[in-house]
Amino acid sequence: MRRALLLLAAAALLAGCESAPIKAIRQTFSDFFQGQKGDADFNAGVKSYENANYKESARQLQSALDQGLGRTNQAQAHKYIAFIHCASSRQTQCRNEFRKALDADPDFTLKPAEAGHPMWGPVFTSVKNRR
Repeated sequence: MRRALLLLAAAALLAGCESAPIKAIRQTFSDFFQGQKGDADFNAGVKSYENANYKESARQLQSALDQGLGRTNQAQAHKYIAFIHCASSRQTQCRNEFRKALDADPDFTLKPAEAGHPMWGPVFTSVKNRR
């Protein structure tokens, strides 16, 4: 509890600063405190994806995004939705979701096994290379 109060106080003190390092710190605090609203739906969406229930997964992941997620989970949610679109031969939607993942986290990358996938690996590489 004390740690949370200290973090909150630090975030409040930094609220008016606009330098790049301060923005990064504020984003970290923001992710820590407010990125948890959609976590339950995010976790359910990932589980549904792993259980091959893709329609339900896409619905849950979109719900999580709508509720608010931290930057890392936003990128992951968009990644899974992109995978679903790619697997369904919806290339435009797949590309758009990968763009959203990279907008959420510019350093976002796929795991080696994901990057080597013949359906979405080339799409992701193409989107990433255009940035």
